[in-house]
Amino acid sequence: MKAMADGPECFSLGSVVCCKTCYDQVIEGEGLAFDQQTKALMLKCASSSGKANVSDIRMVNLNFVSELTVKKEAGSSQLTPPQPLNTEKLNTRAKQNIDERQRLAAAISAGVSHDGIRLFLAIRKTIDDVTWQGKNIIVMNQVTIVPPYRPENCKGKSDSDASVLHVRKIVEKHLRDQQKQSQGTRQTSPTQPSTKA
Repeated sequence: MKAMADGPECFSLGSVVCCKTCYDQVIEGEGLAFDQQTKALMLKCASSSGKANVSDIRMVNLNFVSELTVKKEAGSSQLTPPQPLNTEKLNTRAKQNIDERQRLAAAISAGVSHDGIRLFLAIRKTIDDVTWQGKNIIVMNQVTIVPPYRPENCKGKSDSDASVLHVRKIVEKHLRDQQKQSQGTRQTSPTQPSTKA
């Protein structure tokens, strides 16, 4: 990979950049490297685990970036080289992500609604052990959520089981967040001015 300064982009190695993908996903991090031929940008981002002593390394294909801004220019101080990457761990994580995307694609092709997919992704943010079984969401191999993906559709060994109650709370919060988001969208949408003749 070349340093980003070698590319056509107007930022240098060590700059903090913010990328908005064509899917409206915002990725911010320190630029580590840039490959001109593939338009691949390597960013050092804050850890998704929340740990302060580790970072996530993200690869961004600039062909799929709709907006790129420089948040902070690189300092003139000498940059320390990045720590070596654990390629075995990266390969394992890549395989897990590919498997997850394939399961998500299978769920979509099985006819899962957008609401079900959004709920699955919301649960996945909190609990790693979430899979699909046809149109059903399986959480921790203990709780099954069936369409239409409401709190009352969460089933387990018993309705008073702690895992069922926990998943119901996640579903309730997700539905509240979705409702707030849709209300906010309606309130911020422009209204048509009335015309009087």
